[in-house]
Amino acid sequence: MEPIKVQSDGGLNVTLSIRLLMHGKEVGSIIGKKGETVKKMREESGARINISEGSCPERIVTITGPTDTIFKAFAMIAYKFEEDIINSMSTSPATSKPPVTLRLVVPASQCGSLIGKGGSKIKEMRESTGAQVQVAGDMLPNSTERAVTISGTPEAIIQCVKQICVVMLESPPKGATIPYRPKPASTPVIFSGGQAYTIQGQYAIPHPDQLTKLHHLAMQQTPFTPLGQTTPAFPGLDASPPASTHELTIPNDLIGCIIGRQGTKINEIRQMSGAQIKIANAIEGSSERQISITGTPANISLAQYLINARFRDVAAMWNDPSSMTSS
Repeated sequence: MEPIKVQSDGGLNVTLSIRLLMHGKEVGSIIGKKGETVKKMREESGARINISEGSCPERIVTITGPTDTIFKAFAMIAYKFEEDIINSMSTSPATSKPPVTLRLVVPASQCGSLIGKGGSKIKEMRESTGAQVQVAGDMLPNSTERAVTISGTPEAIIQCVKQICVVMLESPPKGATIPYRPKPASTPVIFSGGQAYTIQGQYAIPHPDQLTKLHHLAMQQTPFTPLGQTTPAFPGLDASPPASTHELTIPNDLIGCIIGRQGTKINEIRQMSGAQIKIANAIEGSSERQISITGTPANISLAQYLINARFRDVAAMWNDPSSMTSS
């Protein structure tokens, strides 16, 4: 992705490139059926709207053009998201309407100007537009960019984006910018009825995977050998092979399913598998959490199986996606 470019002709015709970080569901909403929504946005705003490739849980949407076209594109995106919120409220018992939220990706070298001395600029933006603005404390992984979250009514967001653009034009990025590129997720695998599923957004998608073999093996070995006995849980593995660590990436939406109320489920999995399981803290701007599983291959396999078993209910809802929620 290109860093922000500024070309000014007499101070009027200013071309700018703004990057947005979106979840897959939000990107789907912007693209629309057969790409109709994004086509309409491009035509009506006059801005170039590019969406990063890849089956990542997060995507980068780049909006490029003269500032007036960028503001039109932002307005269309903000109103589309508000429409989505209103539609989702008709099927949910929520009493108050949540705000529209957009996440900008801004070179870290420009964030100081957005915040201002002692937070003066960001405070002024909040007060004059009515939007909530937050600049992430940490840079996005493997980049020199930060997430800037704006939330509020579409009108407040549009005014806020205009002010952010002015600051970015007045304070161009210093040095080279390493752009943030979302990583493909190693999605958790869910088992139900002998079929493997992966989570994509809110839905469980049937997915043939090697872990299906682990599932069948685990099913054959149930009940598992009680811990403390020397017989390995899985035949063919040494009684005391060396410990190793395996990492899993789990969407934030599903982490509560594994932890359970007051950590009951994760403690249960630790005790049953004999593995050490650590869940990394949430990273601002990221939609995922890292889980580290340490132990013998048998411990790790069993912990993985028990984690996957926790997702069965989600997979069972595959036949009825309307009943699923993102919680």
